[in-house]
Amino acid sequence: MEPVKISIEDIIDLHTFRPKDVPDLLEDYFSACIDKGIFSVRVIHGKGKGILKKRVQEILSKNPMVDSFRDASPGAGGWGASIVELKKR
Repeated sequence: MEPVKISIEDIIDLHTFRPKDVPDLLEDYFSACIDKGIFSVRVIHGKGKGILKKRVQEILSKNPMVDSFRDASPGAGGWGASIVELKKR
């Protein structure tokens, strides 16, 4: 299976990825963002029942590249997205 190439921007939508791929995906994506000088990333996990949001926040709380995270503003997805502030190297 060919790897999926995605452009590195300040937003990533997790709807197109399998839940089991999310931990490695976020790790790689955040590293690429930092390399490109992007230190604030909106992670769209959706609202639903909140299962993916909870999983994403668990991953974020353990990731050494993450300085902080919070729910997005209502215009940027509200509780269906998280704003992640990355540490500058």
